[in-house]
Amino acid sequence: MNSELRLDPLTGRWVVIAYERSARPSSFLGRDRDIQKDAARECPFCPGHEEDTPPALETYSEQGHWLLRVVPNKYPAFTGNEPMVAITKGPVFTTAPASGIHEVIVLSPDHELGWSELSNEQVKLIMRGIRDRIAAHCDSKVIRYSQAIVNSGREAGASLEHPHGQLLATSFVPREITDELAGFSRFLGGCLLCATMEAEEAVADRIVVEDSETVTISPFWASQPYEMLIIPKDHGEHLHKAREEELDSVAVSIKLVLGTLREHLGDISYNLVFHSSPYREHGRFHWHVHIMPKLTTRAGFELGTGVMINVIPPEKAASELRQSLNKRS
Repeated sequence: MNSELRLDPLTGRWVVIAYERSARPSSFLGRDRDIQKDAARECPFCPGHEEDTPPALETYSEQGHWLLRVVPNKYPAFTGNEPMVAITKGPVFTTAPASGIHEVIVLSPDHELGWSELSNEQVKLIMRGIRDRIAAHCDSKVIRYSQAIVNSGREAGASLEHPHGQLLATSFVPREITDELAGFSRFLGGCLLCATMEAEEAVADRIVVEDSETVTISPFWASQPYEMLIIPKDHGEHLHKAREEELDSVAVSIKLVLGTLREHLGDISYNLVFHSSPYREHGRFHWHVHIMPKLTTRAGFELGTGVMINVIPPEKAASELRQSLNKRS
């Protein structure tokens, strides 16, 4: 079968689905476990080393022991509360204050357990922690957008092995989100992701797992192998306003599919990205979660054009993951 171009309606970008390249010998990246360079250095996120981080902004505890901690990032990318004002310093030199908030969410006390190995109760607590911090950011007069991410593994950008996520709140709306907002505005059939769910349920080729609250798909326009998208079934713009049942379903769905990926592909790195509408934006946006395994690297064509080449068609990826999930069940 020849390669095929598919349009990502969220961003307006083309993706190449390269059927024949999937037959090449596998060259997927495994996880590099050697993240913490200084072996003598104690992990700052483990219990007993709380003094190695700034004082916690939120602590979720049980019987005197913390289960989840949110702390300021010691090396923040965004800080301060200056308003977003662009300053022109020359014909092509424009700058602005990098105001905002940068926090770390320590997913559990256990150094070894990632999202897929944690209990259902713990992953549900993680989603509540993400919700609470995004809700806290919305009171700022400067912050326009907050995003939660989890980078797992060196290949995904993690600098410490202890499972953790980050929350970044900015005084501007990032390009990826403005592109998605434009995608929702371009779509004339109601909500783009509501329509996606309806269409995917009709064909069922790319559904990985589904329950009463959410559906997880390998999207038609997946730009990388085994990429997945989790969509709440109830239309809602803002993650921090989601019902607890939705948050619980998202938490457990992430756990299920990450565990299935691990069983199917081995110990791999991945990124979780939680996309919610900007705080003061009210339109057609539908909050969702991107799951992006780090299995390949961007080569010259991808870097030079911005067009991604996916060597595993999403229909094949979804079928393989469903089979692995059924075996686990």
